[in-house]
Amino acid sequence: MKSLTVQAASHRYPIYIGEGILQDFSLFQQKIGKKAAIITNDVVAQWYLQPLESSLHAHGIEFFSIVLPDGEIHKNNDSLQKIYDGLLTHHADRQTTILALGGGVIGDMAGFAAATYQRGIPFIQIPTTLLSQVDSSVGGKTAINHPLGKNMIGAFYQPQVVLADLSTLNTLPDKEFSSGMAEVIKYALLGDAVFLQWLEQNMPALMQRQPDILAEAVAHCCQMKADIVAQDETEQNVRALLNLGHTFGHAIETEMGYGTWLHGEAVAAGMVLACRLSERLYQLPAGDTERVKALLRQAALPDVPPAFSFDRWLTHMRHDKKVHSGKMRFVTLPQLGRAKVETIDDMDMLREVLREYTDF
Repeated sequence: MKSLTVQAASHRYPIYIGEGILQDFSLFQQKIGKKAAIITNDVVAQWYLQPLESSLHAHGIEFFSIVLPDGEIHKNNDSLQKIYDGLLTHHADRQTTILALGGGVIGDMAGFAAATYQRGIPFIQIPTTLLSQVDSSVGGKTAINHPLGKNMIGAFYQPQVVLADLSTLNTLPDKEFSSGMAEVIKYALLGDAVFLQWLEQNMPALMQRQPDILAEAVAHCCQMKADIVAQDETEQNVRALLNLGHTFGHAIETEMGYGTWLHGEAVAAGMVLACRLSERLYQLPAGDTERVKALLRQAALPDVPPAFSFDRWLTHMRHDKKVHSGKMRFVTLPQLGRAKVETIDDMDMLREVLREYTDF
């Protein structure tokens, strides 16, 4: 088992990464009250709800479970209200701990519920997807989607513990595993050229889910994110770099309908567009863009965005959280392994970047 520490401004907490640690009560017993609320979805529940419930029962923890429908389409206010309904029905108080058992959707919603129920109760992240283990479970971003924009309603609220059981990835569908690999690649592109080379050498082993290689990748990404969150918990500066590919990617998700493109698939296509934009801003070599596309293909990820109208691209991107004083900002790549946030108000440049992917 590997352990890391996130030193956020609000508080410090551990990340545990290992095989078969889901039922290791000792890893979170000091962070849980006498009552727990497990929030999960109907797919994850089939595999991992009973083992977690058994562990809590064996240690005398009173608990109840709230099982939501699976999928990004359900990351909305209706699901959030179901969580609140469950918490109120079971008389949850400020000593109740929420356990977020699932992927990024569950982690985001459960975290937002924890941040807002009775103005804040503790929660623990138990991520069961690659995407949530390497990214969304760490750093305290919580949110729900709105029909006009992804993750536009949320809060920064740190968990007490992150428990990443790598054995849960054994039941993850290939498409979901690839979606998570987009976030792994993102970390290499935005801040670690050596890690990028490592990924190129080890992608076949990663896609085969070899435990030692997978553990190394998850730990490396978590450490990178922990370092960034320590510098900038509420995304005032450097943390924005973690949104590489996301401005374009969120536009794709919103336009196509939440869940039509998985988050990682949309981010993968968004990173290609970020490379295209960087070609025009900094003369990033086209060969570097092709290098990124080749790695995405190795991870069974799309390297071509869908096509829709330029006006629709703009509408969605103007709802992005990085918009400042009405101007759009994008995470760009002066070179692979180094990212920078740029304000872009040159519509002709954006139109040229999106020309191949615009349905006139």
